[in-house]
Amino acid sequence: MSGVTLGVDAGSTTWKGVVLDGAGEILDSVVVASEPLVEQQTRVELAKLREATCAPRETPVGATGYGRKRVGADRAITEITCHARGAFHLTAKAGVLVDMGGQDSKVIRIGADGTVADFSMNDKCAAGTGRFLEVLLGRLKVGWDQVPGLVDSAESSVSVSSTCTVFAESEVISLMAEGEPVPGILKGLHLSLASRVAALAGILPDDIEVFMSGGVALGSAMVNALAKELGRPVTVLAEPQLVGALGAALSVR
Repeated sequence: MSGVTLGVDAGSTTWKGVVLDGAGEILDSVVVASEPLVEQQTRVELAKLREATCAPRETPVGATGYGRKRVGADRAITEITCHARGAFHLTAKAGVLVDMGGQDSKVIRIGADGTVADFSMNDKCAAGTGRFLEVLLGRLKVGWDQVPGLVDSAESSVSVSSTCTVFAESEVISLMAEGEPVPGILKGLHLSLASRVAALAGILPDDIEVFMSGGVALGSAMVNALAKELGRPVTVLAEPQLVGALGAALSVR
């Protein structure tokens, strides 16, 4: 199989893998929860991908993500580079990519040639990441699948001012004790997170397009909140969780 490559995005929350053919089309992919033993998980998942696509053992492997240096790949590449490369491959456009994952959030400005022109990253606190929502949804006893409907039903948003996940959790508990409705709290949480990510983006030119990737992009409530904060549409990329792995596979072509 000429030109076939493998890409791995070993994230803190999920492990992603893709197999690309010589034309850059995805032959197969997988998204599974991350395990502590990254090396072992990678061996198992890559073996499954090779078997499913008949990719030979010597197929080049590119890796990115939190555990990229533990994958044993032919090349380990930074997340910024891989996400930009994957996004440009899917869109063939300059623009701004917002990647919201479990551990960090990234805002990457991609040039007309597909290279990284600039980027900002929140990797010091969970408050700007999917973990922020995960913790607080658990406190509210709300499942991810319930979020869009509840947020849409909110008559108004309830302000959540804390910028720390731990303090925000305490604030949410107080709001619930005061009788504030769950839909309003949820809407406020999404707007709070969106405002922090929008701050990473800064002032954007009016004509620049915004794309979104990462697991959080699967939630329409977050996409809508971010679009409101940025004052423009936000386009979710196809298979948003695979963008980094796609970029990693492209990097070893």
